[in-house]
Amino acid sequence: METIANPRSASEWKGPLARVGLIAKGVSYGLVGALALKLALGDGGAATSNQGAMQHLAGTSFGTVLLVLLAIGLAAYAVWRAIQAWQGEERFVNASRVLIYGALTYTAIKIVTGAREQSQNKSAHKTTAVLLSWPGGPVIVGLIGAVLIGIGLYQLYMGVTRKFEEKWRGQSDIGDVVGVVGHIARFVVLALMGAFAIKAAVDYQPQKAVGLDGALQKLAHESYGSFLLGLTAAGLLAYGVFCFVDARYRDPSR
Repeated sequence: METIANPRSASEWKGPLARVGLIAKGVSYGLVGALALKLALGDGGAATSNQGAMQHLAGTSFGTVLLVLLAIGLAAYAVWRAIQAWQGEERFVNASRVLIYGALTYTAIKIVTGAREQSQNKSAHKTTAVLLSWPGGPVIVGLIGAVLIGIGLYQLYMGVTRKFEEKWRGQSDIGDVVGVVGHIARFVVLALMGAFAIKAAVDYQPQKAVGLDGALQKLAHESYGSFLLGLTAAGLLAYGVFCFVDARYRDPSR
């Protein structure tokens, strides 16, 4: 009998895991975008991260059910990427995704069980403070900032060139539009996070580092902040929709 340890058997799991995981990823980004858009429109809301968006769901029966489903979906995404890494597909990139979405799964589970999660912004401050205390800490933080900007530029490249289409089986006009807009929005927030990490390293001030929520807050406090935040929020919503389209058309082996 084949098991998940067999590469061929593992490949058979990739399709369902990819679809469930991408839908959960889309919901996560959609929540962030919706909350930020409400804030930009002056209708409440919040500039928050994926973790913060999940925290907003806590406290109601519907929210708890959605959090449980999100935890399952995010875990599926992490397992899909783990299988890809194990099979040698973009090993470093997929291993990084496993860590990120494994952590998000753990966060969702903690929130379901009643724990209150620290904001991504505060986590960025604490982590940066620890790193800056190490020998060569400013260099490490600066490199992390450069990596974030690099990832952001890659998102921009993927969006502008529509390279994401190469991973699809079929075409989607709506998917093309939300894919371009969504990837550009991700570039904006990642570039901001990277820039402020570099600034924290140069000034040796960990409080200048920001998470996703902090990057959105920075946009909100700029001139025409509501407009800029609204555009970025709409872009993150578009990325959430893109994830749904991706779940429909994605070749799970890619």
